[in-house]
Amino acid sequence: MPQPAPTTQRGKAKENRRQALLTAAASLFALNGFNRVSLEDLGAAAGVSGPAVYRHFPGKQAVLADLLVTVSQELLDGGRQVVESTADPAAALRQLVEFQVDFALGKPDVIRVQDRDLSNLSEQDQSAVRTLQRSYVELWVDVLAKVHPGTDAAELRMRAHATFGLINSTPHSVRSHGRRIAAGVARPLLERMALAALLVDSAGGVQSPR
Repeated sequence: MPQPAPTTQRGKAKENRRQALLTAAASLFALNGFNRVSLEDLGAAAGVSGPAVYRHFPGKQAVLADLLVTVSQELLDGGRQVVESTADPAAALRQLVEFQVDFALGKPDVIRVQDRDLSNLSEQDQSAVRTLQRSYVELWVDVLAKVHPGTDAAELRMRAHATFGLINSTPHSVRSHGRRIAAGVARPLLERMALAALLVDSAGGVQSPR
């Protein structure tokens, strides 16, 4: 869950260790799965002892919750900033795509953890993640409704979810086949493909993004 920014040197050091634990958790959970990673594993990867992890999190499930709830909130906050700062729907759509591509290329481990280990959260934390994710989807739907006026909202949600699938799966699928694609190559290709999926009309044509 999002934490207030620390103001003291000691607070900053503690927050740095907490972030190191979350980074280690994303990597280890993605590689081995939540159930095969111990608190001692997390501590070792982050450079602290296993018992010291309890200074930051009450348990392993709390680490997973912090990781997934926080990233869901970051996506929603970032998407809102894009929409609120861009009056033109076509420009907002392009920027949402760029924002999602940046996330996918920057945090592929978190995406894999969410896909595989969301069910390991408590019901309350699962609900929190899904609520944030639904709100993020609706941001896209609202923009798409202006790009495709008169289109049913269910179809617009399908477009959004299909685009997330395209963007989020590509960095992992390329890396898992032995080669990690360079961001400079992946980013423009993903952005063009995503926009094409979002702008295609029901007759098969593609609207100009202007």
